[in-house]
Amino acid sequence: MAEDHGRKWDRCLADTAVKTVTGLGVGIVFSVLFFKRRTWPVSFGSGLGLGMGYTNCQHDFRSPYLIHGRMVKDEKLL
Repeated sequence: MAEDHGRKWDRCLADTAVKTVTGLGVGIVFSVLFFKRRTWPVSFGSGLGLGMGYTNCQHDFRSPYLIHGRMVKDEKLL
């Protein structure tokens, strides 16, 4: 149980970090190219990434019985 909990935390932190840095990068690009170097696209992009990561973590911790990457079918006995 503790190992599974640790795996979920690792996945959440990695996912949140990737989404936040990607949002930050997209915000910087949009700030430089389209918005005359204003700061709001950078903060908006990083906040959007942080929010998506947080939402994924909430979903991951609230669904403890979800099996990732497998499809489980009910088999009826004849």
